Amino acid sequence: MTSLKAYIGAEVFDGMRRLGDVAVLVDGGTIAGTAAPGSLPENAERIMLDGGLITPGFVDLQVNGGGGALLNDATTVEGVRAICAAHARFGTTALLPTLITDRPAVTAAAITAVRDAIAADVPGCLGIHIEGPHLSVARKGAHDPNLIRPMDESDLERLTSTGIEHVLTTVAAETVPPAQIARLAAAGIHVAIGHSDASYEVARAAFSAGARFATHLFNAMSQLGHRSPGLVGAVLDSGDVWCGLIADGFHVHPGAIATALRAKAGPARIYLVTDAMSTVGSELSTITLGGRTITRGGGKLTLDDGTLAGSDLDMITAIRFMIDTVGIARDEALAMASSYPAMALGIDRTHGRIGPGARADFVHLSDALAIRDVYIGGLRQDFPSQDFPSQDLAAIGGTP
Repeated sequence: MTSLKAYIGAEVFDGMRRLGDVAVLVDGGTIAGTAAPGSLPENAERIMLDGGLITPGFVDLQVNGGGGALLNDATTVEGVRAICAAHARFGTTALLPTLITDRPAVTAAAITAVRDAIAADVPGCLGIHIEGPHLSVARKGAHDPNLIRPMDESDLERLTSTGIEHVLTTVAAETVPPAQIARLAAAGIHVAIGHSDASYEVARAAFSAGARFATHLFNAMSQLGHRSPGLVGAVLDSGDVWCGLIADGFHVHPGAIATALRAKAGPARIYLVTDAMSTVGSELSTITLGGRTITRGGGKLTLDDGTLAGSDLDMITAIRFMIDTVGIARDEALAMASSYPAMALGIDRTHGRIGPGARADFVHLSDALAIRDVYIGGLRQDFPSQDFPSQDLAAIGGTP
């Protein structure tokens, strides 16, 4: 029996451009290429799709939780599996489980859990994003100010010896000096500046030292002023700095998003992140973070004082928001969720595209951008029939 499959009957977006009505050829876990429907290999098994669009699987570089599990509380392989599975149903086929500022022991446990999840081939687990604790108290957001601190030698050693290929860490440019950023970058760590009140000049110094990312543009950072451009200005002005954006209608005004898209220097781009918490893919109405209650309501998550605390966002909803509310082209919104984050992380040969040699991670969407099917490594993912199934939170280490 042949392992070559041809997916026919839908338009194809390859991550950068629309290919039209072609077949996607999949050999095992790899995309073999595309072909005209009338020129398929004789040995290919034909799988007919009822219209719609095939797009690369979405890549999310900031996912705190999902499916009832928050990485801070679910530092196990099953916790990581629950997070990845919850987001896969919304089209995300590769993600970085993200640890919010916590104690060193929790950071170490999260690193071990992600490393073990990758070794266990948990579908969708790409690496880890460690957000904090080396941030600015002035721009703490929902991070616990009592845990925010400078970076010391033990922190550097922990970050540079994870045994995980893709490690992203968010630090404040005024808390972690250029010399430490340079050491991290030299060790292959992706450094993002975020939760930072840095001036334009301090931020640019961090970028010169090797930071190549900014975490959730506009949120928890010094803003763009005409005399003090701040971190926002430094990000938009730096062509080699990629930045994530939370497109949920609460974190950033759509007018600010549209302005940033026009202003961003390239070739680095703005890409979509969810910054999702454990509520996504669950029925939870409240969760906790470090003993503080977070309430779900009206499409957002807030602490008791009204501070936004992560998001209740999935990636396909973010894409629709960019199209329907911000007003960008459909293909550009899809690229912001697939090829752009893959390029940012340097994995665009295997992720975020439909083309020869790429992983067979792809999504079949309806014309209305509803998720029809999700494939990871060439395998169609099976999801419960109900919209948001309850989870056995004790089994995954989560908190009911």
